[in-house]
Amino acid sequence: MRITLVLIGKTETGFVSEGIKEYENRLKHYVKFEIIILPALKKIKNLSIEMQKKKESEFIESNIDLKSNIVLLDEIGKEYTSSGYAEWLNKQINAGTDITFVVGGAYGFSDEMRKKYPKIALSKMTFSHQMVRLFFVEQIYRAFTILKGENYHH
Repeated sequence: MRITLVLIGKTETGFVSEGIKEYENRLKHYVKFEIIILPALKKIKNLSIEMQKKKESEFIESNIDLKSNIVLLDEIGKEYTSSGYAEWLNKQINAGTDITFVVGGAYGFSDEMRKKYPKIALSKMTFSHQMVRLFFVEQIYRAFTILKGENYHH
């Protein structure tokens, strides 16, 4: 089983990058984990927000493994507690399917993509797509420590 996190554009903030690296290294003890960074699309700033989301969503879909269990990180997704997310992740592990989590660009995903794939929300609060990267990698790590009964999660 492999977990892949797909991101649009580079992580721009140093402390966010450092945090992601920290949890990425910790995850190596539990699962094959990979981060794929797709380049931010160029020449789309003059397009409407809807057209930007459509072009980014099409670009994402053309660059991910469609045989994987694809899950979008989206504000309208299902919310979990950390323990509930760990249970969900454990079911995926037991099913033996690879999981691809996708963080969209600043405006999120097109309506077409949102209809196609399951969605998880980190919170009712809105976070920048940069911060979501760090928060979510930490939550993947937390889920594994919960499943292993380790002391990280209190």
